[in-house]
Amino acid sequence: MQTLQYQGLKVIAETNHLLEDNLVVEAPLQININQESYTVVMRTPGNDFQLITGLLFAEDIYKKNTPISFDIVKKENNINAIINATISKNDLGKGYLNKRTLLSVSSCGICGKKELNHLKVEGKYLNNKQQFNLLEVSKMMEAMRKSQKVFEKTGGLHAASIFNHQKELLTVKEDIGRHNAVDKVIGDLLTTDSLQEAKYLVVSGRVSYEIVTKAFIAKIPVIIAVSACSSLAVDFAKEFGICLVGFTRDDKMTIYSNPEYFKNIQYV
Repeated sequence: MQTLQYQGLKVIAETNHLLEDNLVVEAPLQININQESYTVVMRTPGNDFQLITGLLFAEDIYKKNTPISFDIVKKENNINAIINATISKNDLGKGYLNKRTLLSVSSCGICGKKELNHLKVEGKYLNNKQQFNLLEVSKMMEAMRKSQKVFEKTGGLHAASIFNHQKELLTVKEDIGRHNAVDKVIGDLLTTDSLQEAKYLVVSGRVSYEIVTKAFIAKIPVIIAVSACSSLAVDFAKEFGICLVGFTRDDKMTIYSNPEYFKNIQYV
């Protein structure tokens, strides 16, 4: 259940009328690891296992190829409320030590981090060789838009999608949280052991620091966004070797880092 109908009063100039409006569902999900609470995320129900898989991957908690064993511990109103992930203690990454102790809300991917040094991300610079052009970017954007089924009904969801080297759509997911949608698409490819094919991350909203780090950890060298990018997102994209593109609408875009990824475009 990703949408619910609510009654509203539609006002246009001096007229008004009652209407039934589709609203996106926002609900808490408690994530347990080995029967112990790890964090609570606010998300749109659906693809919960992929969401958890992507989140634990990004948090450096579980990066093995063996699928995680999930159990639904509790449901509320037919929506998953508590899910337990069973992971061998020997397979738990160092990120497990940085347990989130606060509620992680839909718009906040780093809520619950205990210390500033927990925001550091380590890894090798992504030395990407592929190139692409604006037309290909527009086609990827259009492919994502056509797949945003719940957004069409509600106008209240973000989307994330991943494309391969040939600019073919591999997966697309929606969620009320921008970073949740990214976790879902990365988790989806992890469950099918195809994350290595991911080359382009296309998102419907703005890009923050954490979305860049999620792409970096997943070794995705290009991020294309409909909306704005934060200063820290640009700083990290430059440091990580990621081509970061914002304000991608119609035939316009702003390239913030690594313009050499684009054909026939360079800083002047």
